[in-house]
Amino acid sequence: MVSRVIPVDPFDLVIFGGTGDLARRKIFPGLFRRFCSGQMQEEARIIGAARSEMDDAGFREMIADAIREFGGGRACEDGTLEAFLNHVFYEQVDAMGTGGWEALKGRLRSGYVRAFYFSVGPSLFGALAERLRTFGLADDESRVVVEKPFGHDLATARALNKALAEHFDETQIYRIDHYLGKETVQNLMAVRFGNVLFEPLWNAQYVDHIQITVAETVGVGGRGEYYDKSGAMRDMVQNHLMQLLCLIAMEPPARFEPDAVRDEKLKVIRALEPVKPHHIVRGQYDADGDAPSYREDAGDTRSTTESFIAMKCHVSNWRWAGTPIYLRTGKKLRARASEIAVVFKDAPHSIFPEDAGRHRNILTIRLQPNEGMELGVTIKEPGPGGMRLLDVPLDMSFAEALGPDAEEAPDAYERLIMDVIRGNQTLFMRGDEVEAAWAWTDPIIEGWQARGEVPKPYDVGSSGPDDSLMLLHRDGRKWRDIRA
Repeated sequence: MVSRVIPVDPFDLVIFGGTGDLARRKIFPGLFRRFCSGQMQEEARIIGAARSEMDDAGFREMIADAIREFGGGRACEDGTLEAFLNHVFYEQVDAMGTGGWEALKGRLRSGYVRAFYFSVGPSLFGALAERLRTFGLADDESRVVVEKPFGHDLATARALNKALAEHFDETQIYRIDHYLGKETVQNLMAVRFGNVLFEPLWNAQYVDHIQITVAETVGVGGRGEYYDKSGAMRDMVQNHLMQLLCLIAMEPPARFEPDAVRDEKLKVIRALEPVKPHHIVRGQYDADGDAPSYREDAGDTRSTTESFIAMKCHVSNWRWAGTPIYLRTGKKLRARASEIAVVFKDAPHSIFPEDAGRHRNILTIRLQPNEGMELGVTIKEPGPGGMRLLDVPLDMSFAEALGPDAEEAPDAYERLIMDVIRGNQTLFMRGDEVEAAWAWTDPIIEGWQARGEVPKPYDVGSSGPDDSLMLLHRDGRKWRDIRA
């Protein structure tokens, strides 16, 4: 199988925060890989902008080091890296002042796609948007990309939306969530809406429950000060897990177009019921030998911020009435794994004896590591001795099924940045979608704060607090094992 790489239109991409960690680890290495694939045309130009005093040569040297470290093993000795760096430039810009803006404007060309990536904190979004208009860098065809966190609550999200809307139309704003750029997440829509096998069964009549898990083995580390102000609910559930929930639960859009898809996602968020207090479990990881506890990492010995959260959710519509969706995410857990498991109901009547065992079909969508899908089916155990049933997987690992194409597939940031250049907003969040997610999230946070609840401790390398196991045990279910 040979994948087709379609070049995007020539562009000028300005990356504010171009010397920052995200730019070095993700954005520039991703752009380099797209250059290697032939997706960037010769006229493309990438301009880093930040407060640091630096010239083009110094910036290119910094980017070259970042690509060597984070570029994913792409060969650089054949001159490809040097060729890419010829497309990279730098301007010193004061985001809150006037310095550097005229010089940056002079770098931009007319007649090309013009995009501005805000790889900075949300406090700078409004100032950057205002200066792009004031100094004439942006027009009605320009695009702006903003990173999460998009707000700390509903009020701040509305304020950010308002600040951006004063200078840009909603069709120009790309709120990026890298989870939506993952190959398997997009394949979820292909599996659901491209196969008659699944969509007729994708409802409460046939699905017993759904589990969405995003587990990490790392702690908060150097992000402790930031993370302690957000916690797992704001950092993961409100955005990443919410988006996965929407894609798994939404109705088929009329067309695979940006607003058609986002309209259906918004309906799911608005149909989410408030979560009952006893359907929420929060946790904090304990110290483990020389490894610090969450509170030590956060620098606050009395912190009540959660590094783990599990909850039972319900979508109040005809498709999903009565079918629980369990969400779980946390740090310092047993394995790094992200997956969606659709657990189908038992057959309405079993013709087999009781000792054959209880068996269920489970569709598992693996987001990381080893992206792919697995469908568990029941067969007869080989050999004599009667009818004994056995569950076996129909396993499709992308790396095995697609061969070299899987390895060359763009990562999330690569794909999403190219979608910005194409002007395709399908995989980006709309303003009303973000606000609806916060409107559901805020009362949950306010509830546990009002009740004075503190997170349950859990061991490093475990599956989280014991109470999270009871969340499903009470319903006669159990979490899938976290495994890499």
